[in-house]
Amino acid sequence: MRVTLLGTGDTTGTPTVGCDCDTCAAARERGVSRSRFSVHVANERAGESLLVDFSPDFRSQFLDNDVPLPDAGIVTHIHFDHLDGLGNVYRLVDGLPVHAPSETDPATDESVAETIRAKYDYLEDRIGVHSRAPFEPFETCGLEVRFVPVDHPPLLCYGVVIEDPETGAKLSLTGDTSYDVPERSREALSDADLLLADAIVPASLCEHHPIGGRHEDADGVPRTFGTKHMTREGALALADELDADRTRLVHLAHYYPPDEAFAEPLAVDGEVYEL
Repeated sequence: MRVTLLGTGDTTGTPTVGCDCDTCAAARERGVSRSRFSVHVANERAGESLLVDFSPDFRSQFLDNDVPLPDAGIVTHIHFDHLDGLGNVYRLVDGLPVHAPSETDPATDESVAETIRAKYDYLEDRIGVHSRAPFEPFETCGLEVRFVPVDHPPLLCYGVVIEDPETGAKLSLTGDTSYDVPERSREALSDADLLLADAIVPASLCEHHPIGGRHEDADGVPRTFGTKHMTREGALALADELDADRTRLVHLAHYYPPDEAFAEPLAVDGEVYEL
C-alpha cells in the first residue's frame, strides 16, 4: 500500500491566499505547501488506487505528484474542502465508483451519499455513488475499507480504515473530528501502520477561539479546538491511545507559529509512505 499525502491543510491551506503572516511567509520560503485535504492510496499489488476525499486542489495535486488517477474514491463528509474537487473528474475518468456513508444526517436530512448524488447529478454518466453503512467493510481497489463515525458538529463526519487483506497493511484516518471519537470507532482505528490525525492548531491557540477549547487533559490542556477539530496535543494523545506505529498530523491551519509549523510530526504535501 503506497500512501501519498496530496493535501495536508485545512479549509484555506498554507500558504493562505492573500496572507502575509510569518507562517505563510515561511512556507513560501521553504517551497512547501499544505493544500486542501486529500490522500491517494495505491494498491501496488492490484495496480489500482483509491482517493480519500476530493480536494478543490485536485488538479494541482495530481500535476504535482507522481500518482495515477484514482480507480475509486471515498468521501468522508460534505464540507467543500473534502468534496468540491469531485467536479474535476469530468472528462478525466469514466465509470468512477464513489463510496460514501449511508447514514442520514439530521442537519441535512440526507446522507453523504445522497448529497453527492444531488450535487453532482451532472456526472451521473461518469460516477456511480455507492452508499456504505458505518463500520460495514466493503472492498474496493483490492482493499477493505470501513467508514467510522467521528465528531465534527454540526455535520456527520467519518474517519476511514483501509486495510490490505493480503499483506495486513493498515491505514487509519481520523477524518475531521474533535477528540470525542466514539469508543467503537477508536477500536476500529487502532493499531494502524500509519495514522493520519486531524490537528488543526496547537492547544495554545484555544484562548483565541470564541468558545475556547474542550476535552482538557489532566493538566488542563485542551484536546479539542472549539468543537470541530483536535488540537495538536489532542491528536497526539489519541495517537498514543490508538497505538499507531507512525502518526502524521494533517488538516493543519496556517495559525501554527512559524517555529512550530514545520516541526515533526506535522505533515506537508507530497509525503509518501509504503505500508
